[in-house]
Amino acid sequence: MSLAVTLRKSLVNSPPVAAAAYAALVILLLVVAISSVADILGQRASVAATAAMLEQLEGRKAPAAGRAGEAGMPAGSAFLEGKTVTVAGAALLQRVATAVTKAGGNVLSSQLDVQGPHAKAGFVSMVANCEMDQSALQALLYDLEAGMPFLFIDQLDIQVASAGEGKLRFLLGVSGQWQGVK
Repeated sequence: MSLAVTLRKSLVNSPPVAAAAYAALVILLLVVAISSVADILGQRASVAATAAMLEQLEGRKAPAAGRAGEAGMPAGSAFLEGKTVTVAGAALLQRVATAVTKAGGNVLSSQLDVQGPHAKAGFVSMVANCEMDQSALQALLYDLEAGMPFLFIDQLDIQVASAGEGKLRFLLGVSGQWQGVK
């Protein structure tokens, strides 16, 4: 006799065994169905999150939560703008001076370097001699590197200006890339 025939005879002769087998089969099918639905819902959530991130990266939608500029890309061009390298350098000087002033500091002097070692790669560099409170320096550096246009801190030489006041005098070297005439 085959196994199927033997199993069938034992189930027919014992109704409680048949009922238990039926209940186990129903439970197994419910577990498989619930697992499949959970997988589908998880994939839908993943697709929705990926689509939202894509929209944000493409700039079609502002970040849903948090402060402006905290998530995603900051507004503006990634390159220094200007028809000539001199105009781009002036924009760089203005951007750094604005950031230092916003952080509560002063620009004591500044110098533009349009023919430095990086000039051939399209970079414009500057050096500024600044003074500000020690507590505001980190916010200044973050503002310069996280904002637009993309700027790079090339040099930072710090000296304590006055021991009692907590002021720093520092030399700040910053560079940014200029695309040239379009």
